[in-house]
Amino acid sequence: MHFVIMGCGRVGASLARALERRDHDVAVIDQDDSAFTRLGPGFEGRTVTGIGFDRDTLLEAGIKQAYAFAAVSSGDNSNILAARVARETFGVEHVVARIYDPGRAEIYQRLGIPTVATVKWTSDQMLRRLLPQGHLPELTDPSGKIVVAEVAVDPAWIGQPLSAIEAATGTRVAYYTRLGEGLLPKTETILQEGDLIHVVANRDAMADVERILDAAPVPTE
Repeated sequence: MHFVIMGCGRVGASLARALERRDHDVAVIDQDDSAFTRLGPGFEGRTVTGIGFDRDTLLEAGIKQAYAFAAVSSGDNSNILAARVARETFGVEHVVARIYDPGRAEIYQRLGIPTVATVKWTSDQMLRRLLPQGHLPELTDPSGKIVVAEVAVDPAWIGQPLSAIEAATGTRVAYYTRLGEGLLPKTETILQEGDLIHVVANRDAMADVERILDAAPVPTE
């Protein structure tokens, strides 16, 4: 699949290489063409010099074919603007923005754009929000059989209780993230737009879990 990354600093370059190692097609945007040296000589993706929220620049980077877009430049405002253009203008469903000010996380989450604050950023966190089925576990037990993993949920699940997700997948919702805050689920907790779900499951069952949650819930009789 095709991924577009805005920003070729340490974060953007690391993310681009990680995606390319997973055999994805990657385009990287940066205003400074010298920044592309961070990608290394073995990088085979596309590099585009320009402003990451400019329409023509995004088109040159292949935004119309993009599965996901990551805004990881050094500016909060640029990142959120580019993320909104990718989602609202070009309809890219999987969008994530890095921010430096954690206090803005709630505002951005309300706009429906997942954010990752710099103070807790890792490439794994960013990849979890970009990659399709093929989760990255957040925690694994010593045997390697049980994982805690963030899973993508089809929008049709919004308004459903988290207990319905557990029943459909045979997992337990370990916690959920809402407006940047991790919360423990209650019996009556309802999935809201922008929530991130983290489940506990057998590693071997994760493909089925992702398949179930990637589709609309099956009506119960």
